[in-house]
Amino acid sequence: MADTFDPYREALVMETETVWPEEYEDLSPNEKTALEAKLHADPAACAGLAYIRTHTGFCRQITVTPADVERVSG
Repeated sequence: MADTFDPYREALVMETETVWPEEYEDLSPNEKTALEAKLHADPAACAGLAYIRTHTGFCRQITVTPADVERVSG
């Protein structure tokens, strides 16, 4: 289950991770990097957002959805 955007946890994000479903395996590494940057720049708009506790704070994990790709593409 996805988390909701949390400003408190956002302030403690020390790492980011992006989970790409198999349907996006044909994207080049450069395309994925560009899309990841856009997704992580606006995590509140992402459907598959999770905050994972780490020793130093939190890791923001975004699981990419077709709606996310459509929103940040173009």
